[in-house]
Amino acid sequence: MAQRVQEEDEQMTSTDDLIQAEIELYHHCFAFIKSTALRAATDLCISDAIHRNGGAATLSDLALNIGLHPTKLSHLRRLMRVLTVSGIFAVEDHNGEAMYTLTRVSRLLLNGDGERTHALSHLVRVLVNPLTVASHFSIHEWFTIEQAAAMTPFEVAHGCTRWEMIANDAKDGSVFNTAMVEDSRVAMDIILKESCGVFQGISSLVDVGGGHGAAAAAIATAFPNIKCTVLDLPHIVAEAPTTHSNIQFVGGDFFEFIPAADVVLLKYILHAWQDDDCVKILRRCKEAILARDAGGKVIIIEVVVGIGSKEIVPKEMQILFDVFMMYVDGIEREEHEWKKIFLEAGFSDYKITPVLGARSIIEVYP
Repeated sequence: MAQRVQEEDEQMTSTDDLIQAEIELYHHCFAFIKSTALRAATDLCISDAIHRNGGAATLSDLALNIGLHPTKLSHLRRLMRVLTVSGIFAVEDHNGEAMYTLTRVSRLLLNGDGERTHALSHLVRVLVNPLTVASHFSIHEWFTIEQAAAMTPFEVAHGCTRWEMIANDAKDGSVFNTAMVEDSRVAMDIILKESCGVFQGISSLVDVGGGHGAAAAAIATAFPNIKCTVLDLPHIVAEAPTTHSNIQFVGGDFFEFIPAADVVLLKYILHAWQDDDCVKILRRCKEAILARDAGGKVIIIEVVVGIGSKEIVPKEMQILFDVFMMYVDGIEREEHEWKKIFLEAGFSDYKITPVLGARSIIEVYP
């Protein structure tokens, strides 16, 4: 063993190698700063400040628009430097002064009037959340301590499940539900433009775990002939809007019962559950839908690890998302893992269509 360690040390004899190794280590250690800077930009509403200023703003403009304390102007400059280097905002020199503008990423942080189709500020607040981040600092304990084996990392860190906290904290629950609505609007806008054929020929659909009905509303608007039902827990359904005449909300537990329909939609549901629970949910779906030759299927919108864009950012996002989901003992699956649970639940075939960059539509047939 000592000889092997010596050999490994000798491999790093070059000063350049040692410098590069140290830089890479620091870079990995500081990776979380990108996330916290993004969260700060979201909470400070910097995108809105730039937008209100005509689409471009200096540091002084930003300070005025976000109510910055006068002593923090130099600190804002440092924050904006991180946010421009990481591509959240763009910067140009304007007569010797930095002028900040929006990028395609920071446009997603615009709040507007709350009805903006492409707004993900609440999603950032859910993903970059001290409670969630703290859960990941409990992974070592979760991996190694017997008493923690039957818990999620979130439970290890906070003493309750994520879902219990959402149910018992009205503010946290509101932010989470709004984030899911935001994510649904963006995803459905893309799907209905790029792959609307998955909904052709359907007369009825149940959106399982569909929250406040954002996905169902998008589908019902694009396809007025489809009668949509949203199934979710009673306390979530009780707060759902009733603005769309073609959507019915049903309170219930999808482990127990799913209303009958041509098609069942599962959007970002199964990645929060382990295989045994996924099989139970899918069996309920199979009971609810028509036979394949009558148009019955389950539409799943999830990550399929290894499928989708081959660019580095989407590929890395899939892997990072998988480890992120550990906080609730969830998982992002590879195709062979999806196939296993489909067959175990009694389905005969499936089709994967990667239309969301890192996420896919999976049509599963009885």
